Amino acid sequence: MSAPADRDKTPAIRDRQQAIYSAGMAGRRPRVPVDYAALESEAGARMSAEGFAYIAGGAGRESTLAANRAAFERWRIVPRMLRDVATRDTRIELFGHHYPQPFLLCPIGVLEMAHVDADVAVARAAAARGVPMVYSNQASRSMEECAQAMTAVNADAPRWFQLYWSKSDALVESLVTRAEACGCQALVVTLDTTLLGWRSRDLDMAHLPFLLGQGIAQYTSDPVFRAALADIGDEGPRPPITTKTLRNVMAAARHFPGSSLRALTSGDALAAVRHFIATYSRPNITWADLAWLRERTRLPIVLKGVLDGADAKLAVEHGVDGLIVSNHGGRQVDGARASLDALPEIVAAAPNLPVILDSGIRGGADVFKALALGATAVGLGRPYAYGLALAGEDGVGEVLDNLAADFELTMALAGCTDVAAIRRGDTRLVRDEAVAG
Repeated sequence: MSAPADRDKTPAIRDRQQAIYSAGMAGRRPRVPVDYAALESEAGARMSAEGFAYIAGGAGRESTLAANRAAFERWRIVPRMLRDVATRDTRIELFGHHYPQPFLLCPIGVLEMAHVDADVAVARAAAARGVPMVYSNQASRSMEECAQAMTAVNADAPRWFQLYWSKSDALVESLVTRAEACGCQALVVTLDTTLLGWRSRDLDMAHLPFLLGQGIAQYTSDPVFRAALADIGDEGPRPPITTKTLRNVMAAARHFPGSSLRALTSGDALAAVRHFIATYSRPNITWADLAWLRERTRLPIVLKGVLDGADAKLAVEHGVDGLIVSNHGGRQVDGARASLDALPEIVAAAPNLPVILDSGIRGGADVFKALALGATAVGLGRPYAYGLALAGEDGVGEVLDNLAADFELTMALAGCTDVAAIRRGDTRLVRDEAVAG
């Protein structure tokens, strides 16, 4: 996958940097900060307290969040000199498809808490750059709406679908069928969220967006899910009736497709929330269930949430097509292993599978380190959500452009001309013993 001899991407880096510096001559700074700490801080100031807590927060004491970043800091790049890096190639191949960068957009739920255009804004930004977007199962906009938006920008825009395995097999089959019809190129089965993690920030605010009808657009747009609403009972705990309760009931009606008044008076909006809570995820799923899924899809099956080499070997034995090494961005198990720490073990256990790393990616050096430790690609999460909060589609685009330029520049300055050179070790990583301890 070497770049053609006449392909020189130097202008791409120069143009990105020069655009920022030239605007600075007129007294204009980027709308979306390049520095991650500033990006997170400004997004937090723009979003509601509940929205920021949901996206930024982790499980328990959030030690896994800290571990993800500490793992990247334990590795240092050793640049090599006097190598011709004038011509570079950042492309990768996954499941027979070529992508311009070694990163994709991880699924993030309830993006309407960041921006009114939610998943559609992300879809447009990703499509314009040919970056794969993994549609969230907990999206604020349906996969069909996102697919239509992507195709309008780029007919070949790549997209994948994240599947939370519902307690309803009929719903699972319907979601998979819809993903295929939407042109998704892979199915990402998330394994680590069969139960919702103990998320302290959300609990302190007593806020779960799904109870307000947010983040369940894949369900309310699904014919199997909708057909079941007529049989949903009125059982279960009820909150005290207050003005806030009534506002939240109205909010659930507004999030239901079609007329809000009809959703309210028919009871469909509240039935949808109850049905979602009852069927959201299946904690008794096992390896044996993968055969059922394989019979129902032609798409590559990628397992997300693998942190142990033994599970990677089981994945190989059960015929999956790829793995995503992830601790769900620190949102599920407090004190869990850092994703980057698990990466070499997973790569060794599944040497013939594509392995994607997510959780903790914040810049180009992180992408480089993950590739050098064996990843095929990486997944980007919170940074693009913060860009969305600050400037919608344009904000997501700026985050992606910054990451692409940062990665390519890091790759060149380290002495590598393409992703293959990084993965084969043309430039070394060394452990920083001062950080490793």
